[in-house]
Amino acid sequence: MDREWYDRNYPKYEDMRMQAKKDGNRLRYHLMPPAGWMNDPNGLCQFQGVYHIYFQYTPFLAGWGTKIWGHYTTRDWVHFREEEPFLFPDCVWDRDGVYSGCAFEKDGEIHYFYTGNVKLSDRQYDYIREGREQNTIHVKSSDGMTAQAKQLVLSHADYPKDMTKHVRDPKVFAKHGNCYLLLGARDKEDRGCALLFCSKDLEHWSYVQRIAPQEYFGYMWECPDLFTLNGKTFLLACPQGLPKKEHCCQNVYQCGCFTAKQDSQKGTYTLGEFKELDKGFDFYAAQTFEDEYGRRILLAWMGMPDAEYDNDVTACEGWIHALTMPRVLTVTDGKLLQNPLKEMEQLRRNKRHTTLRAFVCQETKDCCFELHLEFLEHARAMTLWLREDVMLGYQDGVLALCLGKSGCGRRKRTVCLKELRSFTVFSDTSSVEVFINGGEETMTTRVYSESLEQKVWFSDTDADAQVQWYDLDGYKMQWKLCK
Repeated sequence: MDREWYDRNYPKYEDMRMQAKKDGNRLRYHLMPPAGWMNDPNGLCQFQGVYHIYFQYTPFLAGWGTKIWGHYTTRDWVHFREEEPFLFPDCVWDRDGVYSGCAFEKDGEIHYFYTGNVKLSDRQYDYIREGREQNTIHVKSSDGMTAQAKQLVLSHADYPKDMTKHVRDPKVFAKHGNCYLLLGARDKEDRGCALLFCSKDLEHWSYVQRIAPQEYFGYMWECPDLFTLNGKTFLLACPQGLPKKEHCCQNVYQCGCFTAKQDSQKGTYTLGEFKELDKGFDFYAAQTFEDEYGRRILLAWMGMPDAEYDNDVTACEGWIHALTMPRVLTVTDGKLLQNPLKEMEQLRRNKRHTTLRAFVCQETKDCCFELHLEFLEHARAMTLWLREDVMLGYQDGVLALCLGKSGCGRRKRTVCLKELRSFTVFSDTSSVEVFINGGEETMTTRVYSESLEQKVWFSDTDADAQVQWYDLDGYKMQWKLCK
């Protein structure tokens, strides 16, 4: 699918886009595809005051298909513009899909690095140890809108010899005057890891080391991201193949972070304990970037590959999946915290302030609200009904998110807490995001209620709390016109 093919076929799918935009499950303050399929956020950056959000995109099919990079821009995280797609699979290095990648600013230009997928079809392959090319491709842009010529900078011959054909998702960062590139990988012993490369010019890369714990930690790592915040270094990754536990690793794949320490002489990284970034149903492929205010911002795919639950409700309407709210990362007492970007406060209206004991019931016609609780004393038990069959319950140090029919197969996710001090719920038409104890934990899920006219109420609560409620407006999106 090159740009010419896309432009020629785009008008043919106007009815699909119109059908998608009329769907009652369209989210109000989350980024979604105009129609078709969305997954990983890519190339996140702020350039000359403009935030660029690229994403994995199948524009003409609400299912898995050939990927291009869709593109949104914003200056304030409230007013967004749909731009023309940025990258297409139009060369021999990426002919079967423009996969995930990053953006890196240098010398007044944006440098993009992404995985070009090539899937051989001349005979049968397992597509793990043979039959696939995962090429690392470099492309520059002076404005974030128009891509210059593609350059192949790494291919399988440049990766360690014990790697399978699964090496992908480059993330580039600068440190001590050098540029580094991180790739997620799977070796021939089916052990996941990250591969680190170094460059002076962003074109010629030399292999440095692999980063992985000594013990087995999944068979494949996707979407790695290494950054330092408040003097503490973190490695984000999506390990596949971790065993499920009672209160963690409950999803088919995980998305989380390690603490990382670098030996000052050898330069090698030692990884600390892995912590999931989100304990809900729909959170994967997180990517971070630093904006012009020095904030470390995170976006993730509000979805989960190969999950046993579904999103057929929206797929039937011509679209599927979305991105999470933008989250700012901070470190307090060595803990990585996630909280909504402050710009989200611009969506608030109709503030109500009361106590938990005085809170009777709130009715909402569109399920778009922000609900914040600050406990006056530590709660031992609490039940919050967010919708008719969506419940957030706390008992004996365990916070549970439970869904009924509206979960479309999603049932229960839990997180252990030493104490419950506060939480904030962001409810959108077909999603819920919960920030717990100042962002120490989060839980994210899609949810598909038959009606958006719902009631919110508490029961079985043994402590009082200050309650703040806001109705929330939606993003202001400028969609591009059909050609």
